[in-house]
Amino acid sequence: MKKRILVTGGTGYIGSHTVVELQNSGYEVVIVDNLSNSRADVVDSIEQISGVRPAFEKVDCLDYEGLNNVFTKYPGIQGIIHFAASKAVGESVQKPLLYYRNNLVSLINLLELMPKHGVKGIIFSSSCTVYGQPDVLPVTEAAPIKKAESPYGNTKQINEEIIRDTITSGSPIHAVMLRYFNPIGAHPTALIGELPLGVPQNLIPYLTQTAMGIREKLSVFGDDYDTPDGSCIRDYIYVVDLAKAHVIAMNRILEDKQKDKVEVFNIGTGRGLSVLELIHKFEESTGVKLNYQIAPRRAGDIVKVWADPSYANSELGWKAETSIEDTLRSAWNWQVHLREKGIM
Repeated sequence: MKKRILVTGGTGYIGSHTVVELQNSGYEVVIVDNLSNSRADVVDSIEQISGVRPAFEKVDCLDYEGLNNVFTKYPGIQGIIHFAASKAVGESVQKPLLYYRNNLVSLINLLELMPKHGVKGIIFSSSCTVYGQPDVLPVTEAAPIKKAESPYGNTKQINEEIIRDTITSGSPIHAVMLRYFNPIGAHPTALIGELPLGVPQNLIPYLTQTAMGIREKLSVFGDDYDTPDGSCIRDYIYVVDLAKAHVIAMNRILEDKQKDKVEVFNIGTGRGLSVLELIHKFEESTGVKLNYQIAPRRAGDIVKVWADPSYANSELGWKAETSIEDTLRSAWNWQVHLREKGIM
């Protein structure tokens, strides 16, 4: 019998890539998604890539009864990977209550249902935003949690606390919290990738849409920061490498290899790249010129952050393996695929 895993937000960007890797590793996957920021036909693409069609239920994680029915319909779910969340920093400042309700209640519902249905563990999709602007770089898992810069970042911090408190209270579940840095790129088949609804909030979709001529120009927010070229520095991680980290973390829970009932890992490359460096690498690796301009600084932007992933490297046996050039080419191939399909 294949082990059955529930993936919330499984038709989304990181979720869809993780479903592919789970199925490639022999897991049976049930996706729950309300399709608020993704498309149902992603399930077809997942099937095309992996040769296996995951079960799909259109359910909102705020719907306790709807979720309960999923666990009843698919008995024996052993683990959950929880991606379902609202995730735009700017929007969270404008709509804080939407973010607190969506991101907190969805997790609370899952944590209440897990013991009822005998689910062993959960992998929580966290973020390097919990570190704020770190005092020391690269940032390790031991770095202090700083006051959040946005309601979105705050929901990640609170959710981590909710998981810890629930397990400390004696709930018979295990958790791994993966703090991602900046996921980018698309599957090498170009059949799944990042497709935000409306104007992209993240750099790479905006960059590839500008390169395609969909957007007029890309704005680089600030060139006067305390960095070598004045633009902000981030740790860009290939989405497929990130997806593989979830599979390893799930194996770890189900094979009783955890050292603690709650574990935290930074998932990044360990290398910081500035926005301007990223733009030049995109131009070099694709041969496509980019129309960009320097714009004023943007409120809430962290100046520089990159991971120390050595704990994940040694403890999980996971490593980011894909070059930034290949990663950026994959993002461009996905944009070309969208144009060929008449989507973007």
